[in-house]
Amino acid sequence: MPVRRFITIPGYIIAWTVWLGAAPVWLPVVIVVDMVRRNQGVALRCAVLVAVYLTYEIMGIAASAGLWVWKNLLGIDSERWTDVHFRLEAWWGTMLFHAVVRLFGLRLEVEGDADLGRGPYLLLLRHTSTADTLLASALVSRPYGLRLRYVLKRELLWDPCLDIVGNRLPNVFVDRFTDDSAREVSRVRELARDLGTRDGILIYPEGTRFSQAKRRRALDHLRENGDAKMLEYAESLAFVLPPRPGGLLGLLEAASEADVVVCAHTGFDGAASLAQIWKGALLHQVIRVQFRRIARDEIPSGRDARIAWILEEWRRVGDWVEHQQSQELSGSGTQ
Repeated sequence: MPVRRFITIPGYIIAWTVWLGAAPVWLPVVIVVDMVRRNQGVALRCAVLVAVYLTYEIMGIAASAGLWVWKNLLGIDSERWTDVHFRLEAWWGTMLFHAVVRLFGLRLEVEGDADLGRGPYLLLLRHTSTADTLLASALVSRPYGLRLRYVLKRELLWDPCLDIVGNRLPNVFVDRFTDDSAREVSRVRELARDLGTRDGILIYPEGTRFSQAKRRRALDHLRENGDAKMLEYAESLAFVLPPRPGGLLGLLEAASEADVVVCAHTGFDGAASLAQIWKGALLHQVIRVQFRRIARDEIPSGRDARIAWILEEWRRVGDWVEHQQSQELSGSGTQ
């Protein structure tokens, strides 16, 4: 067992106990804050969300411990063990997503007929906020029973539920700052092993959450490297970052029969950080989600052709997001 679990598991249990136990203290405080700020109870919503998040963490830890006992004392075959953990993962993410939706009064609109229950496919998800990481559980895994394998950043291992359950499943927690990128791509490729009709792989092509600050840094980096062609491409993307093709190229090669499903969304853009959520950026947002499926025979072969294809598909995501943003601005301007 990694040493970090001796830190994170007791740490989360203590945090949960202290936060709930201190409710009589923080509850009146956040109510007063909301009265002063007059922002529709954002402070209270945030405080309750912390309680909900910690509670689901404790429930997830307890469930994973129970499953360990089931396997080691009562016996369970490996296929059922894996399937139960996929269901636990989907339940955990869905419950957290529903909590965010209810607490912040979000409205969800989903478009696109991507046949999400039919695998295998690679799910490419736009990334702008911690909240959008729960979309796949709530809209794909839980309702359709698709067993998603995730490509996630290594830092998320400090969340004990993601650490314990995530490492019992075929997920990869990549080191984004390693000098050995080929090794990380090789690990991602392993996710494609034994993909079936109930399976999919989720990857974030941008590699990090989008923000205008990160977009500016990406443009500066391209200018410093003198990559004029890629700079021109990146400058044309107003609401997405240029994709990092390494991991996706590896998956396209290894998962030779998998389709691709692209998931674009808006509504989380102004809530990329906890500070923005605290200021009310997430409150009453309309979350618009589009799923678009691309059949395998529509995906070109060859590295250069596939890189060009990835860039063009991600441009389509950016164009869709830009269109949604302009529609929202024009709608608000006419009210």
